[in-house]
Amino acid sequence: MVHGYGGHILRVDLSSGRILREKTDPDFMLDVIGGRGLNSRRLYDELKRDIDPLSEENMLLIGVGPVTGSLFSTSAYMTISGKSPLTGILGDSAAGGFFGPEIKYAGYDQLIFTGRSDRLSYVYICDDHVEIRDAAHLKGQDIFQTTAIIRKELNDNNLQIAAIGPAGENLVRYAIVACNNSRVCGRTGMGCLFGSKNLKAVVVKGTGMVSVADPLTFMKLCKVMDNRIMTHPEFQDRHDMGSTLLMNALNGLGILPVNHFQRGVAPYVDKISGQTLAKQYKTKNKGCFNCNINCSRYYVTPAVESEGPEYETLCSFSSRIGNDNLEFALKMNHYLNRMGLDSLSAGETIGWAMECVERGIFNKDDFDGLEFTWGNRETIEKILQLIIRQEGIGADFAKGTRYLANKMGKGSETYALHVKGLDIICGDPRGIKAFGLTYAIASRGADHLRAEPFFELTNRFDEARKRFGTRDAADRLSDNGKAILVEYTERQALLTDCLTMCKNVGLSMDILDFEMAAALLTAGTGLKFAEERVNKALRKTITHDRLMNIDFGITAKDDTLPHRFTHEPLLEGASKNQVVPIHDMVEDYYKLKGWDKKGVPQKP
Repeated sequence: MVHGYGGHILRVDLSSGRILREKTDPDFMLDVIGGRGLNSRRLYDELKRDIDPLSEENMLLIGVGPVTGSLFSTSAYMTISGKSPLTGILGDSAAGGFFGPEIKYAGYDQLIFTGRSDRLSYVYICDDHVEIRDAAHLKGQDIFQTTAIIRKELNDNNLQIAAIGPAGENLVRYAIVACNNSRVCGRTGMGCLFGSKNLKAVVVKGTGMVSVADPLTFMKLCKVMDNRIMTHPEFQDRHDMGSTLLMNALNGLGILPVNHFQRGVAPYVDKISGQTLAKQYKTKNKGCFNCNINCSRYYVTPAVESEGPEYETLCSFSSRIGNDNLEFALKMNHYLNRMGLDSLSAGETIGWAMECVERGIFNKDDFDGLEFTWGNRETIEKILQLIIRQEGIGADFAKGTRYLANKMGKGSETYALHVKGLDIICGDPRGIKAFGLTYAIASRGADHLRAEPFFELTNRFDEARKRFGTRDAADRLSDNGKAILVEYTERQALLTDCLTMCKNVGLSMDILDFEMAAALLTAGTGLKFAEERVNKALRKTITHDRLMNIDFGITAKDDTLPHRFTHEPLLEGASKNQVVPIHDMVEDYYKLKGWDKKGVPQKP
């Protein structure tokens, strides 16, 4: 018996209808741990590098980890992976909720979908019973409707469903997959990958359980983690506001994106803050499987009632595009989740267009008559509709900011804020230097979740010196010592994705360390997961990801940041006069990793 793990890998060929159930290999799992690590290794070993991401040759993987669905707090996550339709390189995205644990209860560690169905379909999994079912009746339905219809027709409200909306069906390159309606795999276009395979949803029902090798030790470790969470100084704020607490926090640091990162301070931040959201619109808290923070929130406005939003969505549809109306941002959160569209990439295309119009590069005639002025709510709603339907100018917006700017030209490429084709998140790296390095080197593009070096915001200088060899690791404005911080948190981030655990807890709150993880894995699985073995597996996965991206065409010149962040100092606020010396920081990172000057590692 394989403890901790589900015990099987499920392969579904959507072209032929062939379904294969393989046993999980414990020795292989020692090398990858699970979750994102398992997915990445599978892609590295099996994916042809030169394929079109939208072709049936692409692979779609859903992976869970050895503690998913257990009594370990926040063990709710799963990761979807494949070659990204948006970026053309490694793509993946993770979400919590209840879908991941249900995969484990059905007896699986990974679902592998290949080929393409000849009609719109969904896959139904109940333990070892697996079917490919017709989904013609679900065509055009949004994610909320799809979930409700499937549960009704199967007469089971406990079914866990990962679904796409119209954006995914229409192959918008940054379409999302959502579980429990509002638990979103938002980045790199995994919803588009679903759509390219004519896969409307994956439906899972599991009747099994998670066994652990050493229950008493495992439970003791779970209690230690529970205590770390409950006594953390940020516990109450994270419960009350979730990640939206960052609106005021980042504004105070002068790094809140305002008008497409032209400023770092929003004078109207109190109108759109997490505090205001909690006070005026929140009705209750919600949580993922086995979470004791319950950071998600249910809100009600005169126009909509829904769940969320997370910080990135709130910022993307408020200050980033010059909108100071909180109710409108909440309305857009609800709409994007139903239609199945990534808020970050959608928000960046809109912000790019608004800045280009402001600068006189384009006018409304270049955008089908739409007035791209800051905070123009009518234009924002209209362009989102066009993107989802791939109509008019929306067809170009649907391919992402990099494509859009390159096609329209006239120097607008300078204002397309992406790295490796993935639109940048809502944190200005000029005032958080380690985050800037993270965006530059992250294997999926301009992303904080590949490392999220939150420690540089803590001012814990003595601890920084002990852990990272320099006090500057805890100084957000210093570029010194950031390579070692990013390398550490890169492993920590991957570890949470392998287990699988919520990054907001294990990583951002900095309460999951490698010693704890090794003990947890050993007690949970019975395999010899010594701390050294865990770190070896993590480093190997990161190296494989880099080598795979090199095969996809990534070079050292791609490990950089947009011109704005390297050459245009912020003009106000607590990060005034700051830019990011990214070239030197990347060089430090390469040296620390043992990579050559071209950013190429040796094969493990």
